[in-house]
Formats: sequence, structure tokens, C-alpha cells
Amino acid sequence: MQKWGSVLFGMLVLISILACEGNFREVQKSVFSEFNPSGDADSIHIKYTDSGKIKSVLISPKMLDYATVKYPFTEFPKGLQVTLYDAQGKPTFVTAKYGVRFKDSDMIDLQGSVKITNTSGQVFETEQLYFDQKNEWFFTEKRYKFSDPKGVSQGEGVDFSKDLKIINSQRVSGIVDQVQ
Repeated sequence: MQKWGSVLFGMLVLISILACEGNFREVQKSVFSEFNPSGDADSIHIKYTDSGKIKSVLISPKMLDYATVKYPFTEFPKGLQVTLYDAQGKPTFVTAKYGVRFKDSDMIDLQGSVKITNTSGQVFETEQLYFDQKNEWFFTEKRYKFSDPKGVSQGEGVDFSKDLKIINSQRVSGIVDQVQ
């Protein structure tokens, strides 16, 4: 009699596990369905303008738009190239292997071989960089390398203006010529 009771108990436990697994799979499906993109675009080329002037140009091989999730965002899983223009029309070029733009905060997270260059010969490189679109300001806590005609510096943690004219370094080392 005890043997049959043990077998019956084991079968009940197995049935319960299978029933819970089925429910778990349903929960998984509902969670994953929330993160289906509401928009999907290939080979995009977008120009942002203000008062008839081009402010920036965005090029990416793939864009996924998650506009219907609780915290909407746009993802660039295959990288992006952005050209930012200052008030005089001078360009600054930004490239990254991956990017996410968070719509509610207007913050952009750039990742993977992030590189910023401008026509003055300045080059900034890091693995992750944030861009605050409202304030037109970049920042990172990661290691970086900054090169310009005056020299090369490296460090960890920096924030700077989109045109690289104002740079606030945290921990820096390198050789830079003194301007007299």
C-alpha cells in the first residue's frame, strides 16, 4: 500500500511540474511578445532639421522601433553613423557598432568601437559612450583615447560637448603640447 502511495504521490508531483511548466511557457510568451518591435527598417538615412537647417544625419543598416513598450526605445543592432552639425555647419562624425535611443529621456547609448571625429583632426575613441541630446553632451565612465594635433591623451571617465570644444576628464594621462 505504501508503495502505491509513493507512486501516486510521484505522479501528482510530475503532473504539477508539467502544469507549472506550461503556465511558465505562457508567461514567457507574454513577456517576450511585449518586446516585439512595432517598427523595423533596413538601410535608413534620416535627416533631422530645425528651422530649415540640417542638424544631424543618421545612417544605419537596421533600426528597430519599440514605441509600444512601457519605456519606449529605438535600437540600432547593426551599428550607426551620425553626422552632427554645429551652428556654423561644421560636422562632427560619430560611429558605433550598436546604439539605443531612449525616447522618454532623449539619451543615446552607443557601444562597440565608438569613434568621434571632426574636421579639426580630433579623434575620440571608447567602447561605450552616452549622448544627452537635450544638452548636446557626451559622457562615459569607460576608458578612452583622445587624439588631436596637439597630442594624445588616455584616461577613464570623461564628458564633453558635441563639438569637442569643452572636455572634462576625470583620470587622464598622455602627452599634450602646451599652447603658448
